[in-house]
Amino acid sequence: MCGRFSLTATPEEVAELLGLDMLEAFPPRYNIAPTQPVLMANINAANKRVATLVRWGLVPAWVKEPKEFSLLINARCETAGTKPSFRNAMRHRRTLIPASGFYEWKRSGEKKQAYWVRSANGNIVMFGGLMETWAGADGSEIDSGCILTTASNAQLSKIHHRMPVVIKPEDYERWLDCKTREPRDVADLTAPIEEGYFEAVAVSELVNQ
Repeated sequence: MCGRFSLTATPEEVAELLGLDMLEAFPPRYNIAPTQPVLMANINAANKRVATLVRWGLVPAWVKEPKEFSLLINARCETAGTKPSFRNAMRHRRTLIPASGFYEWKRSGEKKQAYWVRSANGNIVMFGGLMETWAGADGSEIDSGCILTTASNAQLSKIHHRMPVVIKPEDYERWLDCKTREPRDVADLTAPIEEGYFEAVAVSELVNQ
């Protein structure tokens, strides 16, 4: 799974990678946690690529009371296209989530060692994500989303059996195209990233605090 990540790149760097004219300023964030706002890029109704801040923790549109619904921070790519909680978002609202890296924990007996996982070349990583808008009877709305995960490659499986789906720049357009491409048409993009793409660095357990 992916329970913490960071985005320390500048808005200009993120905007250039996503092909956006501009992004509103945001501070570097070194330890993004569930329920906090995360930046997600998708294609809007006008067929334009946009970036939006949404709550990390997807709330399906059919939920009656969000406060009573379990927090969905990750979705397994293998079942996201069929599970009721993610099916609509996987078909209609696939997103890109910029990140500088993510944190993962390796369990060894009673102990857990935290690792900072980043791209080996230091570039921004784009996670595959899902977005949903919940509308209340009183007219209130909640934009929320989650990170798609896949089986870890051999390198990262030594730390954890799951890792975020990574979408490469040449695949952004295909991944975000929900009008002409169904989930089965982009299933190949959810495969584990190749060996050597990431590097993992052991860090202090204080990351949890």
